[in-house]
Amino acid sequence: MSNLQQGKAKMTNQRWTICLMLFLATTVNYLDRQVLSLTWADFIAPEFHWTNSDYGTIAGLFSLFYAFSMLFAGKFVDRLDTKKGYLWAIGVWSAGAVMHAFCGLLTSGIVAGEWTMSFEGAKEAIATVGDVSLVVSVSVTLFIFARLVLAIGEAGNFPAAIKATAEYFPKKDRAYATSLFNAGAQIGALIAPLTIPFIARAWGWEMAFLIIGALGFVWMGVWVFVYEKPEKNKRVNAAELAYINQDDDAEIIAAAEKVAKNGSKVTFKQAFKHKQTWSFAVGKFLTDGVWWFLLFWIPAYLSQVYGLDSIQSAPHVFVVYAISMISVFAAGYFPAYFMKKKKMDPYQGRMRAMLLFAMFPVLILFAQPLGQISVWLPVIIIGIAAAAHQSWSANIFTTVSDMFPKYAVGTITGIGGMAGGVGSYLINQGSGVLFDFSANTNLKFMGFEGIESGYFIIFMVCAFAYLIGWLIMKSLVPKYELITEM
Repeated sequence: MSNLQQGKAKMTNQRWTICLMLFLATTVNYLDRQVLSLTWADFIAPEFHWTNSDYGTIAGLFSLFYAFSMLFAGKFVDRLDTKKGYLWAIGVWSAGAVMHAFCGLLTSGIVAGEWTMSFEGAKEAIATVGDVSLVVSVSVTLFIFARLVLAIGEAGNFPAAIKATAEYFPKKDRAYATSLFNAGAQIGALIAPLTIPFIARAWGWEMAFLIIGALGFVWMGVWVFVYEKPEKNKRVNAAELAYINQDDDAEIIAAAEKVAKNGSKVTFKQAFKHKQTWSFAVGKFLTDGVWWFLLFWIPAYLSQVYGLDSIQSAPHVFVVYAISMISVFAAGYFPAYFMKKKKMDPYQGRMRAMLLFAMFPVLILFAQPLGQISVWLPVIIIGIAAAAHQSWSANIFTTVSDMFPKYAVGTITGIGGMAGGVGSYLINQGSGVLFDFSANTNLKFMGFEGIESGYFIIFMVCAFAYLIGWLIMKSLVPKYELITEM
């Protein structure tokens, strides 16, 4: 087909079908993460006698498992490539999600000596055990193992999704495409409070894990038939393929072909030689924990500070993530504005937009003071901070595909994800310890007492994390530097 004929051909839109699949996978990803945070306080903690520290340990270790899994998940996805890598990732994390449902049965067998396949029978057996510390120890250990499996699988989501985005979208569209599939995080978080507590109330917390966990297996059945590389995908015509590859210069293509031919892969040593890798890792380390804190602790915050159980707080959690949907527009609009209107290169445009996004989380400092007027005020402020994070997240991910060759995207994304997971571990583990300490000692800080003072301290950390991260990133990579070969 001639160039003229290609130009006149109506372009197919398979790239948006791929984006939809990435969106659905990310939605399932966040639903699976949310089940524990929305059931532990009202349903699981009373059964196993958990404290904030116990939950903080489970949430924190999940972040740590996720962190180190991300380091290898990126290389795993690069080695298997996008299609197979994503299948393995979602298969493992769905199995891990389902495993949570059986922690009660195993705890009953271990601590009470009663092996049963009845969830209610397990609850009754656990209630008869006099050694509460043994129940706590065994149940926490089992949940940690289930979270380990969940984390290993979930670590593959973003490396695979970012890699698929780099394969199917030109640079100018990647932030927008990333914001769209990344909106699955908010949609998952929106759906979760409207479904999970009600499933747990009606059929038990175990069924919440089973039903939500099964969704990933459904996704896998569709992915097998939908995804192929653009150049091999029969649903992608020449016009769309030309559009996808519009900014692939000869040097980048030659480097990719060299890697494909020689079978070589990007090593960690090669990756860490570049300051762009360190910039991405630092940005993720300082900011990922904020989102994970909101994801894991907001239901508990509404319960412990305002006395709302998981059913009562469902509208509030829903509003937080409904507001965060602003990021679907903001994440793509502002960098595109700076690139098109202000004639900035992709990196400059993204960094300018990220500076804007970094300013909004400062508002979270007012959440606690204004909460004395109405619970809805901190809910709105936290929603704005969540929107800012997701806008930041979509663009920091896209800096990787802007500056690195496609064959290295999974590895670099994995390194950054590891750094983000370590930061998330620190804030989640620290939060649990701090909240128990502040409640037990009636800690006084900045006019707040007890557990409210603990939340205010964590909100202070969240407020300035993005500005600090942006400054460090800008100092490491002050201007756009394209890496053509590693």
